[in-house]
Amino acid sequence: MKILVADHHSLFRDGLASLLESAGFRVVGQVGDGAAAIAAAVQLRPDVILLDAALPEISGLEALRRLRAEWLEAVVVILTSAEDDGELLEAVEAGARGYLSKNLKADEFIAMLRGLERGEAAMTRHTTGRLLAAMTAPHRRQGHFANGLTERELELLQLLAEGRSNKDIALALALSENTVKYHIKNILQKLSVHNRTEAAAHAVRTGLVKVNNHAPDN
Repeated sequence: MKILVADHHSLFRDGLASLLESAGFRVVGQVGDGAAAIAAAVQLRPDVILLDAALPEISGLEALRRLRAEWLEAVVVILTSAEDDGELLEAVEAGARGYLSKNLKADEFIAMLRGLERGEAAMTRHTTGRLLAAMTAPHRRQGHFANGLTERELELLQLLAEGRSNKDIALALALSENTVKYHIKNILQKLSVHNRTEAAAHAVRTGLVKVNNHAPDN
């Protein structure tokens, strides 16, 4: 099975490629951003693309959508550091055949990829349970999240409106600062605003978030 690895952390990317090759898979390429992932996928025609959700330039989910619009052959598995049900739903709806945490043990990760060869989804039982719960949640049955934002994005938007820095948000939500930047980029696109100040103002004005009248903690 030919695999393309797309992840913005070079150390993780190299380690994952070594793990895959030691397990007998053929790694045909490694890239570090969304635009490069799309170009490499079209050129190399891998069987499987392991796509980091938080890729710079073009996010993993957006890269997935563009690949599905242009070329439908490769199986795409989203890799994530976050536990975000909204992102999970978006990935599945965009056509991902898997959604795997970067915190999985090596043998579990390889077992998930072996399952792809048998036509199975690359998803743990825990993640499958989250997906089913999210798909049947009341807000989901009503048709959408507020303004198309995921639950994680709404949490982050709340902190943005409180004037928190990326570092503060990362600490509060147990995310990396790169993941925070990725979510902010998605929020700006979904709200059709240009910067975090406009996003916060829009969120407060439209009632997406509520802000207490006290200064944020440093």
